Amino acid sequence: MCQSNQKPISVDNTPSFYAIDHYGFPRAGADDPSDPEGYYPPYFQSEHFQKYGYHVEELRGGFYWVTSAGYDAAFVVTEQGVIAIDAPPTLGENILAAIEDVTDQPVTHVIYSHWHADHIGAASVFGPDVEIVAHRITKDLLERFPDPKRPLPTRTFDDELVLEVGGVTLQLSYKGENHCPGNIFIYAPQQKVLTAVDIVSPGSVTFMHCDASQNISGWYEAHSQILEYDFDFFVGGHHMHYGTYEQVKLCVEYFADVLEGATEAVERFSRSDALVDIVSGTGWNRMFVGTENWINSMANYTTRHVLEKTTSNGQLWWERLAGATTQTKYHAYTVLESIRLERPRPDYRMRGENPPVFLT
Repeated sequence: MCQSNQKPISVDNTPSFYAIDHYGFPRAGADDPSDPEGYYPPYFQSEHFQKYGYHVEELRGGFYWVTSAGYDAAFVVTEQGVIAIDAPPTLGENILAAIEDVTDQPVTHVIYSHWHADHIGAASVFGPDVEIVAHRITKDLLERFPDPKRPLPTRTFDDELVLEVGGVTLQLSYKGENHCPGNIFIYAPQQKVLTAVDIVSPGSVTFMHCDASQNISGWYEAHSQILEYDFDFFVGGHHMHYGTYEQVKLCVEYFADVLEGATEAVERFSRSDALVDIVSGTGWNRMFVGTENWINSMANYTTRHVLEKTTSNGQLWWERLAGATTQTKYHAYTVLESIRLERPRPDYRMRGENPPVFLT
C-alpha cells in the first residue's frame, strides 16, 4: 500500500518497454537522432548473421575477431592449436562455430580478459582439457565466486606473461585496476592486434557508466596505456566493430570532453554553498530529493557540455559516435562521481562559524 503522500505508480507494461510514472526511467524518445552513418556494418544485415547470430573475420595472420554485434571475442589459429580470447554467453557455442568455419585445429588455450560473466560466462564450451590463462586476481575472484561455466584458470601471472604457441606470440600485461581488478591487455605483436576489454568500444561512446567500470581513474589511465601500443586492429569486447588506432583515439577524445565537462560541473555545483542552495530549495525534510537534484545538476551540466561542444573535426559527438545522446548522461554521472571520490580535493571544511566555501 502506498503512503498517502506518495504518488500512485501507473504502469505501461508493453512488450517493447516497461514504463512507470514519476519514479522510474523514461523511455528514450523518437526525437533522438539516428546513429552515425556507417556505424552498422554490412555483416549486420547479412543472411548468415541474421540466421546464426555471429560474424567472424580475419584481422591479420590467423588472428580472428568474432562478434554477436553486442559482444566480441577473438581467437588465433596457430600451428599447434587455437588460442581463444574470452567466451561471452551471447556468443556461446557460436565461438566454436566461428572457429570451425576457419580451421580444424582444436582449442588448446583460453585467455580470460577479466572475470566478469558477460565476457567469459561460456568458457566451459571449450571443455576440460584446455589451458586457461588469466591474471592472478581473476583466479582469486573466481575462487571466491565459483561458476562452473567459468572454469578456474590453470596458469596465472602478476605483471607480464609472454604466451608462445605454435609460432604465435601474445604479450599479456596487467597495468593495474581499470574496468575491474585483473583486467589485462592482450597484444599480438606480429599481427599488430590489441585486445583490451571494456575500456573503449570503437564507433560508439561505450555502454553506460563507462561500461560499468569500477576504477574510473584507472580506466582513464588505460586510455593512455592503449595508445602507447603499436596496433592496427583493436578488440574492445563490445558493439559492432573492431577498431583502428584512429577510431580508438576518437573514443579517447570523447571521454576527455566528458572529463572536462564533469570537472567544470564539480567546481560549480559541488561547492558547499551551491549544495546548500540546491538542497534547501527542496526542503530540509527531503534531503534525498535535494541531493538527487544536486547530482543531476552536475550530470546535466556535463551532458550539455559534451553534446553541444564542436569536436576536433567540426562535428558534434552524436554525428561521430553512436550512443552519444543516450549514454552521455550516464558517463557524466560516473565521471563526476569519480572526480569527487578518487581525485585530490583542493580543500575541506574549516572549523568555526561561516567557514570559507569548500568542495563537498
